[in-house]
Amino acid sequence: MKIFPTSTLKELDAYTIEHEPITSIDLMERASQAIAESIVKRWNAETPFTVFAGPGNNGGDALAVSRLLAERGYRLAVYLFNTKNSLSPECDINKEKLSAQGNVDFHEVTTQFVPPVLTDKHVVIDGLFGSGLNKPLSGGFAAVVKYINSSSAKVVALDIPSGLMGEENTFNVRTNIIRANLTLSLQLPKLSFLFSENQEFIGEWELLDIGLNEDGIEELETSFFLLEREDLQELLKPRFKFAHKGNFGHALLIAGCQGMAGASILSAKACLRSGVGLLTVHVPSVNNTIVQSAVPEAMTEVDRGIECFACPTDTDDYQAVGVGPGLGKADETEAALLAQIDICQTPMVIDADALNLLAEHRTYIGRLPKGSILTPHPGELERLVGKCQDSYERLIKACDLAKTAGVYIVLKGAYSTIITPEGKCFFNTTGNPGMATGGSGDVLTGIILALLAQNFKAEDAACLGVYVHGLAGDIAAKKKGMIGMTAGDIVNYLPMAWRLMDES
Repeated sequence: MKIFPTSTLKELDAYTIEHEPITSIDLMERASQAIAESIVKRWNAETPFTVFAGPGNNGGDALAVSRLLAERGYRLAVYLFNTKNSLSPECDINKEKLSAQGNVDFHEVTTQFVPPVLTDKHVVIDGLFGSGLNKPLSGGFAAVVKYINSSSAKVVALDIPSGLMGEENTFNVRTNIIRANLTLSLQLPKLSFLFSENQEFIGEWELLDIGLNEDGIEELETSFFLLEREDLQELLKPRFKFAHKGNFGHALLIAGCQGMAGASILSAKACLRSGVGLLTVHVPSVNNTIVQSAVPEAMTEVDRGIECFACPTDTDDYQAVGVGPGLGKADETEAALLAQIDICQTPMVIDADALNLLAEHRTYIGRLPKGSILTPHPGELERLVGKCQDSYERLIKACDLAKTAGVYIVLKGAYSTIITPEGKCFFNTTGNPGMATGGSGDVLTGIILALLAQNFKAEDAACLGVYVHGLAGDIAAKKKGMIGMTAGDIVNYLPMAWRLMDES
């Protein structure tokens, strides 16, 4: 699914109006019907609604929704803010339609606004400003937003919470943004929905199909996408009857130091549960028996270091190399990692302590083999690119790093983002807070490593790996609950996740 900048959404509306064809007011009616249906499913007609409508098309949506709800017997008080005596044509039409309906407590605010009483029984519909906003709210509208936020009413935002911008909010005034419990987004999500610091404004969000032209969506270009199962299922490769382990790649995992054997075990198990033909785990001698006992399906290669990775190893016989889980940051490990990068011609997955060591030698990122993938969480990324004010800046800096170094980046989080050297960003839609536990990242490294070893393209390996990692986590959460989940549960449910992906 594509995610368009808010400036492009107007083009998509215009394309739909021209090619369907449909009038602008009828397209607004279609959107309002979808919104009203979603509201009716959640609240009954006994619920008191208070609607705040702005002078633009977002206000027009709010007025049309009010009329549709009133026709179903809902009780509404509607406040239309027309302080400059300048409504959009569609807003003006819906004002007249609502006035003619006659079953609504309607107030047009042109000068002074007397705030209505809002209790915990009320639902507020926020239709003040939509996705076209390009500067922070101020003055009277900021005061209205603060009043709504100070109430105990539940808030439903139409398309986007008023005051929130569709992409960058680095310099926004956060106290002047609606804090919604539910955001009903029209057709497509906004990029800002996917950033953690905006969760308090968006609440739960639901996409409503309003029938925007599919050809228009296909033709308009964007760099941002939501991962969807149907697209990823097409990447899966069939397994033929006469296939053998040599057909599915040999992966090398360099992981673990003294006291951190568990990271190498989790990563190795995840790799083996993701279709790789052969796996060798390069371990310090102190971990050899532990890993061989815990993961009998894997082979081990013992490093000359007793407690840590201390010596680079030949990688010519491997199709992919993963390095980082539980690696530690000993001086000899740092030297061995840099030497390993210099001699490796095989795509690498770089995670955890390997990323932290690379942060001290950033020029080595550009030396990584073609098709290599970095898998940082936000803190690890900032060690590579510098401090960031928010998620938007972090995304932009990650894109710059991917481009300049020619690497793929998996920026981990609630919507883990796969970033390509060409600047494409794929946001994952699987996963849950139960996965916020030690070892989850090690599991992801193993999955992606397995896919690279099976000769998946780096972009496909990263996207498919992240999605299935989250899917296994979702299965684990359903079976065990989020609170009690461990990274091992994600590994255990990988077979079921792969089975679901393989089902049509």
